Amino acid sequence: MGQIPEHWDLLKLKHLFHEKKIKHNPELGAGSISFGEVVRKADTSIPESTKASYQEVLKDEFLINPLNLNYDLKSLRIALSEIDVVVSSGYIVLKDHQKINKRFYKYLLHRYDVEYMKLLGSGVRQTINFNHISSSILAYPPLEEQTAIANFLDIKTAEIKRFIQLKEKTIELLKERKTAIINEAVTKGLDSNVEMKDSGIEWLGEIPKHWEVKKLKYLIQGKLKYGANESAELDNPDYPRYIRITDFGNDGKLREDTFKSLAPKTAEGYFLEEGDILFARSGGTVGKTFLFKDYTGKACFAGYLIRARVNDLLSSDLLYLFSKSGAYEKWKDSIFNQATIQNIGADKYSVLPIPVPSIYEQSQIIDYCHKRIIEIENLMYQAEKEISLMKEYQESLISEAVTGKIDVREENEAITR
Repeated sequence: MGQIPEHWDLLKLKHLFHEKKIKHNPELGAGSISFGEVVRKADTSIPESTKASYQEVLKDEFLINPLNLNYDLKSLRIALSEIDVVVSSGYIVLKDHQKINKRFYKYLLHRYDVEYMKLLGSGVRQTINFNHISSSILAYPPLEEQTAIANFLDIKTAEIKRFIQLKEKTIELLKERKTAIINEAVTKGLDSNVEMKDSGIEWLGEIPKHWEVKKLKYLIQGKLKYGANESAELDNPDYPRYIRITDFGNDGKLREDTFKSLAPKTAEGYFLEEGDILFARSGGTVGKTFLFKDYTGKACFAGYLIRARVNDLLSSDLLYLFSKSGAYEKWKDSIFNQATIQNIGADKYSVLPIPVPSIYEQSQIIDYCHKRIIEIENLMYQAEKEISLMKEYQESLISEAVTGKIDVREENEAITR
């Protein structure tokens, strides 16, 4: 906490709160903590015998998730409940026995959670109990100051939340705009006056009359190839990089923090060349694509990926752009409607219909899309940066307010004027 106002008291947590004895109440719905809030969970996913062991947490009681702290350092683990639910008996429920403003302590315990609580506990699973936190020192301002600080933070955090929601909406609209630009370019071309024809494919619609639609298997060298079924155990930087589904995101960039490699002999037959495209074939990321381009050194790819190496009829950049289009998403949906499991193997990818303009027109489309994408991604980056800065400001504001380093009385007067 650092320094606090001279007239504030300091109390141990156990002098403000006690641990509520476990009380079972299976008639209540199930809940849990999610990023500093108590939320409801679907009861259907919880066996009755398990729910019967759950403990009650009621509105205006504090809930702490003390389990496996080292597994997740980002989630907020302390919440002031606004609902009546039952939760895992491994959680800690706190009840106050001093006269306090609960909203003030919601913010103070938020800082305690972020700055200190995750340093407690020990063992492989780093789980704590009430005794680990009971002697922690907490600020105890006069009650009217607690209320003033809580009111101030309620107003300011609501303003920040609205700002962040607006920026997040902006990012979503920019993503939709990027997809729309790509979709229009790769399925309709750049000339709005060109004569169109029916592609004969429902999800693709009309395409320029002089374009062709070809299945992917006629646009690649050889056949689609599955990756190596090897475990990712090595991280030798002198070995070929072993690219897996988890190594790249929708931004098309390789992550540096997940680097794994394969021994050169093991990687033989799975090496990637400039312009190769990887398709994810199963799981929650099915259909995700990666363009192998401008990479320094050798790389190979894993078994849940399928490699496509285009021939002279198609630019790899255009194929990658097509995989980011709305048309591609509609194609994936049409595949999933025919299967009970979300899985797209080489047999399905090989018959993916691709609109194919001339090589010259492909080049024009690629240049146009890249310019527009850069413009949109710059705007998205700016919005994301503003969100990050605002979140930092919120954390700083909460910290300064709950430790008395800003006088909220003047701030509250300014807000109400």
